[in-house]
Amino acid sequence: VQLQASGGGEVQPGGSLRLSCVASGSILSLNHMGWYRQIPGKQRELVARISPGGITDYADSVTGRFVITRDNAKKTATLHMNSLKAEDTAVYYCNVVARDTASPRIRDFWGQGTQVTVSS
Repeated sequence: VQLQASGGGEVQPGGSLRLSCVASGSILSLNHMGWYRQIPGKQRELVARISPGGITDYADSVTGRFVITRDNAKKTATLHMNSLKAEDTAVYYCNVVARDTASPRIRDFWGQGTQVTVSS
């Protein structure tokens, strides 16, 4: 499974950004899709994830500001980030839980990180 992430960048506090992640490859099943973020010196943390059926989980810190959506046909997950704060500054990583032809096990796959900077 390969993940191609796009979006991110720099925005002022209160602004909005969108991150997209497209999964490709020899995918047999695609379970949760989501986004994690990491600040230097800290552990990677879940931001939001969405199940194939559209059930969502959010970190408390982003609830009400971020929305994750999913297009199963396009194997795409999008994170809409609104009312951004300085503390949202981090490297964001796309994550999918999936099974592909390389292994019968359901595994985690990670995309390359994309920087989000919220600064005035």
